[in-house]
Amino acid sequence: MTADAGSGRPAYRRIVLKLSGEALAGSQGYGIDPLVLDRVASEVRDVSALGVQIAIVIGGGNIFRGIAASAGGMERATADYMGMLATVINALALQDALEKAGLQTRVLSAIEMRAVAEPYIRRRAIRHLEKGRVVIFAAGTGNPFFTTDTAAALRGAEVGAEIVLKATKVDGVYTADPNKHDDATRYANISFDEAIAKNLQVMDATAFALCRDQKLPIKVFTIFKPGALKRVVLGEDEGTLVHV
Repeated sequence: MTADAGSGRPAYRRIVLKLSGEALAGSQGYGIDPLVLDRVASEVRDVSALGVQIAIVIGGGNIFRGIAASAGGMERATADYMGMLATVINALALQDALEKAGLQTRVLSAIEMRAVAEPYIRRRAIRHLEKGRVVIFAAGTGNPFFTTDTAAALRGAEVGAEIVLKATKVDGVYTADPNKHDDATRYANISFDEAIAKNLQVMDATAFALCRDQKLPIKVFTIFKPGALKRVVLGEDEGTLVHV
């Protein structure tokens, strides 16, 4: 689906939103900030009201980071599984906030835990989306050594999303680190090949390669700017579009 910017019609019919665990921590840096949850839920509700089908892949870095634990001496696979469990905690918290905002939701976990979430089944996930439910994908890919960025790319390809929206602390991809370089400028759009050539850290390499191979565009934007998610979905000049 496409639409002209400013038309008021969504540019995408089905999206995957990649939300980091760190974003849920807000300014406190650890755990879950209820105010952030409420704000994210409000933004998702506004996009859902446009008729857009929304899937969310949630990270767990606000609770536990597998890579950091591995660097500290823990076996990498064990650390990654612990990180996946952290994403389930975040998914349940986000589900609660979304339902309080009036949305119907389903949490689908790549690691089976039927007491709190449905197991991830591709066709079931698509059916939930078609019924207008917000689907939250938890536990990453279900496999160690893969990030939640890769989970977002994988789930996006599996459910036929038209774009992966990567919500970060920065409002797009820049020529240099905007926190360190005053003359850094934001790319409105850039090709996958250009991003690789310029060594721009859009996503981790596996996720980036998967999106490129599946011709699945990525939009990098900040979740901390009010209304940014809706502007992205409406096709307005927000963030950076990475495309084939």
